[in-house]
Amino acid sequence: MLIQKAVRYRLETTPEQENLLARAVGCVRFVWNRALSVQKSYLDHQCGTLNYAGLCDLLTTWRNTEAFGFLAESPSMPQQQTLKNLTRALKDAFDNTSVKKFPKFKKKFVHDSMRYPEPDHIRFDLKLADQDGRHVLPKIFLPKIGWVKFRKSCIIGGEIRNVTVSRAGGHWYVAIQTEKTVADPVRQATTAVGGDRNVADNVLTLSDGTMFLPVTAYRDLQKRLAREQRKLAHKVKFSANWKKQKAKIARLHQRIAATRKTILHQISTIISKNHAVVVLEDLKVQNMTASAKGTVEQPGRNVRQKSGLNKSILDQGWGMLKQMLGYKLQWAGGILLLVDPAYTSQACASCGAVDAGNRKAAVFRCLHCGHEAHADVNAAQNILARGLAPCEGLQSTAGHAGVACFAA
Repeated sequence: MLIQKAVRYRLETTPEQENLLARAVGCVRFVWNRALSVQKSYLDHQCGTLNYAGLCDLLTTWRNTEAFGFLAESPSMPQQQTLKNLTRALKDAFDNTSVKKFPKFKKKFVHDSMRYPEPDHIRFDLKLADQDGRHVLPKIFLPKIGWVKFRKSCIIGGEIRNVTVSRAGGHWYVAIQTEKTVADPVRQATTAVGGDRNVADNVLTLSDGTMFLPVTAYRDLQKRLAREQRKLAHKVKFSANWKKQKAKIARLHQRIAATRKTILHQISTIISKNHAVVVLEDLKVQNMTASAKGTVEQPGRNVRQKSGLNKSILDQGWGMLKQMLGYKLQWAGGILLLVDPAYTSQACASCGAVDAGNRKAAVFRCLHCGHEAHADVNAAQNILARGLAPCEGLQSTAGHAGVACFAA
């Protein structure tokens, strides 16, 4: 089995290296914006768009001119990679089967990053001690940046495919994507379980009754974040104090994201180790969290309530949880199934009757057969049954059903 994995380390940069990295990501952003401007000009004049080779010719011209000669002072590979990304983004934007939108111009300090697509130019010095036996940090060599120290928190493992350098929360990070072939995993768990994602009492409820507490990373720091943002609004834009305050807000956002990711990693690891088959609803999170404001001609209804619901859904990280469960189950020899979410919360797990009056509170009470259960557990059991339904000859018990379904 082929496994693609990325490890992320924090760089310990000197002031000179930070300046070089900032200039390099700035050049990547400049190349993206200028190339996008050229492509839009071609489209406005109904001349189509330039392909990747044509954009690379433009980049070579820019790097050799006096006006844009600063581009030659930074590594060329990340600049070529951003042109490749732009070409792919334009292709996806004009693909009728894709939901991706037309690419936008990049802003400073927003997702600043650059990628080295060729690992042959990247070198490592993984020595942990110098000649005198003193502890030292390992180093990575980045073209036109030099040797940069980093905190090696875990082994790299596998063949390096590409390296991405990014800035977040006032720090620089390096993400190394690796690829390796391993033997097909031997499945340890033998059970199947359904999961119902929620926003109120828990983030995920399993059909066996297990409940995971909700993720409240944003809610816990919401007031503090609002207070810091009000301070930013009273400062002169782009002044020294404004930049300090903006960096403080960025660190808060990074803390929120890191907390959410840590909790979801813990939940997905527990589930993937203990179950062979996991069934979730195929929820369209992007559509569910769309704004309800509407337009001037057709204003939306219950905008404030919908905004609060959107905030809770995004704080739980539903999409991230599904993604984590997908690859962790695959690594463990399991499988993730997605089913139609229609009426899973209104149907009775005992008799199958669907009635909107069955669920009016946290307790599910079937109006037809009198079955009572926790509403989220009942929904999770419906999700599990719907996921295992295509498998023939299955029993209703979770353990044996999981084995039979996975082996089918």
